[in-house]
Amino acid sequence: MSTATRSSAVAEHTERLWEAVTAGDEYAAGDAVVRALGDGTDPESVLLDVIGAVQRRVGREWAANRLTVAQEHAATAINDRVIASFGYVLKRPEPHLGRITVACVDGEWHAMPARLLSEVLRLRGFRVDYLGAQVPAPHLVAHLHRTGPDAVALSGSLATRLPTAHATITACQAAATPVIAGGAAFGHDGRYARLLGAEAWAPDARAAADRLTEPLPRPHAAHQPLDDLPHLADQEYTLVTRSSARLVKTVLAGLEERIPAMRSYTDLQRQYTAEDLAHIVEYLATALYVGDGELFTGFLSWTAGILTARGVPAASLVPALELLGAELHDFPRATGLLCAARTHLAEPAAGSERTA
Repeated sequence: MSTATRSSAVAEHTERLWEAVTAGDEYAAGDAVVRALGDGTDPESVLLDVIGAVQRRVGREWAANRLTVAQEHAATAINDRVIASFGYVLKRPEPHLGRITVACVDGEWHAMPARLLSEVLRLRGFRVDYLGAQVPAPHLVAHLHRTGPDAVALSGSLATRLPTAHATITACQAAATPVIAGGAAFGHDGRYARLLGAEAWAPDARAAADRLTEPLPRPHAAHQPLDDLPHLADQEYTLVTRSSARLVKTVLAGLEERIPAMRSYTDLQRQYTAEDLAHIVEYLATALYVGDGELFTGFLSWTAGILTARGVPAASLVPALELLGAELHDFPRATGLLCAARTHLAEPAAGSERTA
């Protein structure tokens, strides 16, 4: 089969699976995957180029407001059950490579990337302990002591989990187990994986499996997170995090003063607005933690795109940033991040790239 023919076949199977999961038809989804395998599509390609491609499309369609949260969750659940059936329709190789623990960062519920990596590693002959979503570091370390894996593959999708990821990486290293990090949280170029001291980073499951065929470097001597991020000594991250609830309450009250229409919001609308503000404060704190303003402006660009797709002007974020800046005027790093974010949102293209 030529490369072009294989690509065409994969695209056809992907479209068939997409139609099945968006229709909520689990049996049709299973049939689509069995047919892909029966047509000779490599199992790893079925996982990453068919199921993985459908998952990425689900995320894009939700962001563009063409899928509801319920539809997104239903599609993911169906794909998860389809992956579970792999063990019944494929002959798996006997483990002949290393033992890898695959886990999500504590607080991370987006487990599909870790699940796909686990299946790819098993297909290649690794022995895999898949621990699933949101694994608290103490339980992960206890598992490492009990099983002695060659490495931990740590998955994170949300950047706000980076401080927790840092603590987890440090804890694994203290248990003499190296860490390979992956997922959108660690940056498209792996910058946050390196910043937080992971021994390796991979942009996708194939690259992670390739990298793990060779031993990872042994962890450095035990150290504290502050050793990696000396700027945390200014306490801005800690103080903003501790005052997040007060900041959200104060900014919400300020918005109601500035925007009269908000005074007639329903309780549910006020709840949604408070949740949006909490996300902004959380991403601001994370940007302070890693010392990278691009993390904050990137989140605001994404949020602006989400709002624009739902008919809300991106400029509506600016008053919230101004009110936050007034509350944090004694925090120079936070003030700088908020000023840069306001400038970014004032640019004509802010938010438009996410809705294309």
